[in-house]
Amino acid sequence: MSKSLNFILFDGKERNQLLPFTYTRPVAEIRIGIDTLKQKWEYFLGQQCSFLTQDYLDSKFPSKFGEINIFINPTYIPSMAVAKVILSLKKNQVLTFKGAAVAYCSSNTTLPEDLNRLDQIECSEELTHIKASTDLFIYNSKVLKEDFNRITKGRISEVIEESNRVVNSSQIFVESGAKVSCSILNATDGPIYIGANAEIMEGSILRGSIAVCENATVKMGAKIYGGTTIGPSSKVGGELSNALFLGYSNKGHDGFIGNAVIGEWCNIGAASDASNLKNNYSKIRVWNYETQNFSKTELQFCGLLMGDFSRCGIHSMFNTATVVGINSNVFGTGFPRTFIPSFSFGGAHGFQTHAFAKAIESNNAMMERRGKSLSDQDIEILQHVFDVSSQLRKDR
Repeated sequence: MSKSLNFILFDGKERNQLLPFTYTRPVAEIRIGIDTLKQKWEYFLGQQCSFLTQDYLDSKFPSKFGEINIFINPTYIPSMAVAKVILSLKKNQVLTFKGAAVAYCSSNTTLPEDLNRLDQIECSEELTHIKASTDLFIYNSKVLKEDFNRITKGRISEVIEESNRVVNSSQIFVESGAKVSCSILNATDGPIYIGANAEIMEGSILRGSIAVCENATVKMGAKIYGGTTIGPSSKVGGELSNALFLGYSNKGHDGFIGNAVIGEWCNIGAASDASNLKNNYSKIRVWNYETQNFSKTELQFCGLLMGDFSRCGIHSMFNTATVVGINSNVFGTGFPRTFIPSFSFGGAHGFQTHAFAKAIESNNAMMERRGKSLSDQDIEILQHVFDVSSQLRKDR
């Protein structure tokens, strides 16, 4: 392989369907399973990757170009077989799956405009493709199982305390520094991965497939069902089912969340609940940022989709398939509407614009508790989101 070969993970057409989670990060920085899409691709390629993302994200997530560039759409979950084909691509070749481009090889620094001008190689392997925000919870269990096998292969788990009740221990892996006491871990239906320095407190019940990532905390008495990922440094309690927390978010108390995706730096108030099934069992509609309307789906289950830095007060209630944008603050009694634009402040009684300065102040106050703060780049990104979402808020 040429030393000049360079790998770039680009935002494809899926990016808009993955909002609000791609407002603040490139597609490749989304977590699914145990680690991020970027980390998965870097493992299989054996190479560092940069990004080709939105202009306003570029200062924080820059591109790096070389003599020969391989552009990869990271919404396809990688495997060793796919990586092998990509590593063998020659200039002006493209790997496709069902007619869509997975990876290009080019000496240019921009994406090719016409696939027909390239030598096309059709992928023979069936690929998992993340096309929309709801796919993040739909495929989380499948991807988590694949990640578990990859990350734990050839390694030995830390010893699990005798105070725990363990079922199918071969599918449970505990990293160094993790603490698990007086809990039930059942890996019959899927693996359980407990990351470095994570803590599972007493009385917790975990039924795989589950990933509790590094420095995350599961509070006492939590009940967690399969298909759930607790991202790094998150704290969760209550009942969770098929929920994906991207990282640094809190749901520390009782309440239910299922078939859900929660961004980074979110806070779910005590005793808050989010419906994941309509009372009449009908298929759900989900807000579509691209069409700026609700789209029909074939899904029967869909809970809360909440973007970064958003939060809700105690005893909050969310209807099935509620989408909350970036940096919104939801509170009060009753069910708010099922689409809440970024930087909204209010609840079922109505919303107003969450003043940008106050939103940033709240963000920093939350982050300081973890020894972190917003960078100038972060503030610029949030300012862009504030500006582009003003039409959806109908600023007032």
